[in-house]
Amino acid sequence: MSVAFRRESDEEHLEPRFELPIPPGPNLVTPRGLAQIEARVAELEQAVAAAAAAEPEERKRALRYWRQRLATAQLAPPPPADEAGFGSRVTFLLNRERRSITIVGDDEAEPTAGLIAFSAPLARALIGAGEGDRVAFGGRADAIELLSIDG
Repeated sequence: MSVAFRRESDEEHLEPRFELPIPPGPNLVTPRGLAQIEARVAELEQAVAAAAAAEPEERKRALRYWRQRLATAQLAPPPPADEAGFGSRVTFLLNRERRSITIVGDDEAEPTAGLIAFSAPLARALIGAGEGDRVAFGGRADAIELLSIDG
């Protein structure tokens, strides 16, 4: 039989699956972020153990990512009381709009919930600033005015 008529498995034509990318830099976490990572690892370990058929490779891939994140997690020290830092809840004015965010780790970030990764441009602009300070953002020198900081 000619090779042209041979049925190859569908697996041979799939794109290779690369590992999930690890964000560069330190893996700083809040206590809440560390608990979320631990819960995710436990959830995936159960799913991998229970799943014999439904996408076990995807779950194993995700589990490798989260185990790596757990192994490298570093609890960030509390920020100084008078300046914005990792773990701070910051209220500020940007474009005359009052906003509040909490600066968290990369895996804990959820912008729609007001949780911004410390590596995000907005968080980088705020870190180190104190109440009443005006900081540069988006190409404007005094774009942000810090109203309050809760450690």
